[in-house]
Amino acid sequence: MSISFSITAIATWVLRIIAAFIMLQTLYFKFSGSGESVYIFSQLGMEPWGRIGTGVLELIASVLILYPKTTFFGSLLAAGLMAGAIGAHLTKLGIVVKNDSGQLFIYALLVLLSSLILVIIYRNDGIKLLKRIL
Repeated sequence: MSISFSITAIATWVLRIIAAFIMLQTLYFKFSGSGESVYIFSQLGMEPWGRIGTGVLELIASVLILYPKTTFFGSLLAAGLMAGAIGAHLTKLGIVVKNDSGQLFIYALLVLLSSLILVIIYRNDGIKLLKRIL
């Protein structure tokens, strides 16, 4: 029993770290106004407010994901952000952006998948909050 618990605990931390690390490492590019980030958000008609706002939301999602009591909420936020990013790639940007070989698209898929799994794992936290509110 303790072995399976340890594997579950390790797996959830791996998912948390994947999602948070990917989002956190892109913040430098969003907040510094790198050429690729400016290009992406210009194509979406959201430069600069969309780039900075998305960065702030990704920072919040990352912190919430890494803190166990708020993992559900951070994962839900991250999943929503990545659904938007994937939608932008599929409709306006294309999978490959500025010769990145689809790297940003793959990162968005990894964060979305990790976040959705975490939402499922931590769904009881969300249910508890809804019961308290209602």
